[in-house]
Amino acid sequence: DVCEIYTDVEGVFSTDPRIVEDARKIDHISYDEMLELASLGAGVMHSRSIEFAKKYRVPLRVRPSYSDGMGTLIAPEPAANAAVVTGVALVRNEARVTLEQLPDRPGVMSTVFTSMAARKIPVDMVVQDVGSGGLAEVSFTVQQDELAQAIAAAEDAISRLGQGKVRQGVDVSKVSVVGSGMRTHTGVAAAMFQSLAEADVNIGMVTTSEIKISVLVPRDRCDEVVRIVHRAFRLHEKSASPPSIGVDSDSADGSPSLREELERDVVSRLAAMEDIVVSEVGLDTDQSRITLSGLPDEPGVAAEVFTAVAEGGILVDMIVQNIGHHGRAHLSFTVPRTDLDSCLLLLREVLERWPGTELSFDREIAQLTVTGIGLRSHTGVGEKMFLALAACNVNVQMINTSEVKMSIVVAAGQGQTALAALLETFQLV
Repeated sequence: DVCEIYTDVEGVFSTDPRIVEDARKIDHISYDEMLELASLGAGVMHSRSIEFAKKYRVPLRVRPSYSDGMGTLIAPEPAANAAVVTGVALVRNEARVTLEQLPDRPGVMSTVFTSMAARKIPVDMVVQDVGSGGLAEVSFTVQQDELAQAIAAAEDAISRLGQGKVRQGVDVSKVSVVGSGMRTHTGVAAAMFQSLAEADVNIGMVTTSEIKISVLVPRDRCDEVVRIVHRAFRLHEKSASPPSIGVDSDSADGSPSLREELERDVVSRLAAMEDIVVSEVGLDTDQSRITLSGLPDEPGVAAEVFTAVAEGGILVDMIVQNIGHHGRAHLSFTVPRTDLDSCLLLLREVLERWPGTELSFDREIAQLTVTGIGLRSHTGVGEKMFLALAACNVNVQMINTSEVKMSIVVAAGQGQTALAALLETFQLV
């Protein structure tokens, strides 16, 4: 059975046709991809409708009401011959807020998010890299017209913590690539970063999910970046070929059976459509963390790093890059623990060209992911999450976010404690 929805558009496109003239209508897209492409799908149907369909595994077909076009099929899984990348999304009017020199201890992120939630400010990209010297730094983006309130909230958090500084960045935009093929192809991040490097576009921040990579770029180049990335992945073609960088991997984090096992029936709680809905909390204890400190903050560096990793056949999960300082950037990412030693060898060879860059790693970490609809619009999700972790004295080492996921890294020994706290907080036990 298929639920057909008639609208005033042809279907879902690979990007905004007003930016890319040869944007292609997508014939078949998965629920997860559609949810992550929120900015493309918002004019077609509400994300909660897709969540209902996902829970009941009911395919949706979005069709034009003014013609016999077949539109776009939104289904449980991507098409068998689906491209690695499905679409490119843009959030144009973003602003960045950075809280630096924060104490690196439990409860700090709770204070920050409580202050934001009190003002009901929706937060988009959230990035926290690994702290050093007892200090941590977190950056997040908000809509440009929310910047003044966000700065006030950040300064309130600093006052409560007793230390820290607030910085801001304006005239920035978020560009994202989405595709289920990222679960099995190692070169998506490298290909995206390489295309930006060739156009001399510097990346301000990076955050990821299992099937999405988002970067913060200068707003005056955001349309150009969308066109560059769309062309790099050949999304204008009916059958786009895989990125030339990287290889297909037989293993991917979170097999369909595992994802189905983790999915929890929250349909009864979706009756109140505007309630906070977290559908699952997952724990991954099979990852390791790698941090590169003091990288040159310039175009092409991230591309070189991730090209080396991709050509080694290593799948990268979380990628976190915060805003740079004094011409230097810090980059952290997670890889399967079984690939850590191979990855370190590849990186040491690449890093020889950048004297002064430091390589560190943590072989055993715990990575937790909260999944749900409305993580951006419902400001209380982050507040609840970090309050629960603070209450059990769990320190958050890394954070990144997407439209429907918020992922954190904590010490390996605190993984089960954090999982239990989050399951209880979001009533999933």
